[in-house]
Amino acid sequence: MLKYVNTGIVFQEIPDEVTLAINISNCPCRCPGCHSRYLWDDIGEPLDEAALDNFIRQYSSDITCIAFMGGDAEPDAVSRLAAYLRQRHPHFRTAWYSGRLRISSAIDKSRFDYIKIGPYIRHLGPLNKPTTNQRLYRINSDGTQEDITARFWKR
Repeated sequence: MLKYVNTGIVFQEIPDEVTLAINISNCPCRCPGCHSRYLWDDIGEPLDEAALDNFIRQYSSDITCIAFMGGDAEPDAVSRLAAYLRQRHPHFRTAWYSGRLRISSAIDKSRFDYIKIGPYIRHLGPLNKPTTNQRLYRINSDGTQEDITARFWKR
C-alpha cells in the first residue's frame, strides 16, 4: 500500500506548473546523499483515491499539476492513481518522480504528462545542474517522450 508523509505546493518541480507534490514513503532507492531520508521508512497515511479527492478539495484552485514524489516500491499503484486522476480530474496534469534509472514497465506512460527518472548522485547534482544524470520527460499525446531537463538550467 502506498503511503504519503506530507504534501507541498511547489513551483520548481515541473516547469510552468504549480504542483502539489505528494511525498511517498517506503522508498527502496536509498540514494546516498538523499535530502529526504525520512521517506525511506514505511510511514504515513494511505495514498488512495479518497486521499487524492481530499487533496483536490483542499487545493484545486491553487494547483495545475499533481506529482507523485516516489512510489518506486509500487509503481503499479502510482500508475493506477494517475489513471484515476486522468478519469476523475482530467484538468490536472500528472507527474511522477522516480529514483530508478528507467521507467518501470508497470507504468502506463499515457497516464502522465511528466516523468522524472534517475537516482540522486551527489557529484552529478540535481536537475538544475547540466551535469545531472536525472532526466525530466514530457509525455506527448502521441506517446513520445521529450527530454525537457534543460529547462531547469540557467542560461
